Amino acid sequence: MTGTSFTLSEVFQTVAEAVPDQEVLVWGERRFSYAELNARIDGVARYLAAQGFGCHTPRERLAGHESGQHHVGLYLHNGNEYLEALVGAVRARAVPFNVNYRYVAEELLYLFRDAGAEALVFHSAFAPQVAEIRDRLPGLRLLIQVDDDSGNPLLPGAVAYESIVDTPGELPEPSGDDLYLLYTGGTTGMPKGVMWRQHDAYVSAMGGTPFGSTEPYRSYSQIAEAAVAGGGVMRLIMTAPFMHGAAQWSTFHMITQGGAIVLPTDPTRLDWPDVLRTAERERVVSVPVVGDAMARPLVAELERGDYDLSGVFAVQNGGAPLTPAVRARLQERLPNVLVVDTVGSSETGIQMSQVADGNGAETGVFTPDGDTTVLDDELTRELSPGEGQGWLARHRLLPLGYLGDADKTARTFPVVDGRRYSVPGDRAIRLDDGRIQLLGRQSITVNSGGEKIFVEEVERALAAHPAIADVIVTGRPSDRWGSEVVAIVELLEGQEVSDEALLTEAAHHIARYKLPKAVIRVPQIQRSPSGKADYRWAKTQAEKSAIEA
Repeated sequence: MTGTSFTLSEVFQTVAEAVPDQEVLVWGERRFSYAELNARIDGVARYLAAQGFGCHTPRERLAGHESGQHHVGLYLHNGNEYLEALVGAVRARAVPFNVNYRYVAEELLYLFRDAGAEALVFHSAFAPQVAEIRDRLPGLRLLIQVDDDSGNPLLPGAVAYESIVDTPGELPEPSGDDLYLLYTGGTTGMPKGVMWRQHDAYVSAMGGTPFGSTEPYRSYSQIAEAAVAGGGVMRLIMTAPFMHGAAQWSTFHMITQGGAIVLPTDPTRLDWPDVLRTAERERVVSVPVVGDAMARPLVAELERGDYDLSGVFAVQNGGAPLTPAVRARLQERLPNVLVVDTVGSSETGIQMSQVADGNGAETGVFTPDGDTTVLDDELTRELSPGEGQGWLARHRLLPLGYLGDADKTARTFPVVDGRRYSVPGDRAIRLDDGRIQLLGRQSITVNSGGEKIFVEEVERALAAHPAIADVIVTGRPSDRWGSEVVAIVELLEGQEVSDEALLTEAAHHIARYKLPKAVIRVPQIQRSPSGKADYRWAKTQAEKSAIEA
């Protein structure tokens, strides 16, 4: 255990003082050094503090599901302003939280009410949505608007973002007990705010434990040494939106090493030719993806184009496993690159990993860290290697709970034999050799004819067919089976394939009882901006198809 209680603000400040002239963020012609960005962060923090934002109730007087700080929503596309507002808010001891910019008015209302939002930092592109709902949010007392090319004017009563970045004044002393608040994606239900102590989030998921090590940094001076030793070599191109937790986590991994985040030219869409040209020009070393949904178009562009990616040494995958076919194509185009699969969640931090160096990898099987385990079905004990299936769990540095929800906090973070665990709902098998096979989220499992079928397994099996561009599997009511498995597929452009051919390919990888009872074809699969499957959308498509039939 580390003796220092880390804060995200002080981590950034430490690196900025250690390597002030190194680049931290590159976005087209905009290039920010650590010192430059840190000065702008100071301005944002001072402005928020001057407006009365910060900590109003000490952590020790609160339950795990309660917050004692003011909350600031970040309703932004990627850009320097997101990172400045995030770190600026925590520097003021306020709590920034992520806002899904695809939400419609009713979803935004739910989120802002659930979060108790008192301030909102938003791009001008979203001004119409903010104007539509602001009068229904009496607690929202501060609007900070970031200019963009949308042409939307400053909302009445809003403050222009650039006018606050050089605000003078005093700053409070942050605490490792201050919150890091991350809202879940809401792709299987309504989003929930997961509350971490900043120290625990940093050590568990955000670079406080160096990759490949089990020992976290012990002090800020050690972080400064690591940043200096990095020499500015670590550069990651950000393919996911900052509103996604994994993007924030990988950003702080880069910051801890004194590295840089490189943004594609257009932060509002994922254009792989632009991403790869930018990666080539900026000599990035790491490219993140989220499962086949992002990796397939990446591979397709690598196969079409001529890119010098000799500087890239890792493709980091998280959120959904890569299928063997896509992994093989990726490693054929980038034979010297490590493909790193990681498993984690908003409620656990990073739990497991798998590294492939061109020799292939066993799909869905991972090496856990020392705090990750599998609990039995009744949540009474940890399973030993070879004991079979149970709940994927983690202990030690965990979130405090879900904001405003004591009951869900108690269910997700149970105490077993005197030890507190996080059990967000994934099923897994503890293998004989101690590795863990991830089966999938229980909440999206289909119980068909008494058999539990994990949709991720069926998705991987169907995705093995070369005509598939993307696939999501869900369940729908069935008179015969209770529930039946339905596959929603998007084919590659110009491809035609029968349902029978798709199911024949899938049958090579999974038992026949797991095969979909229906295949629905759509022009495009709907996913979150981070690439994660939207199972609420998929369920709607499946049920709609049954009605139309």
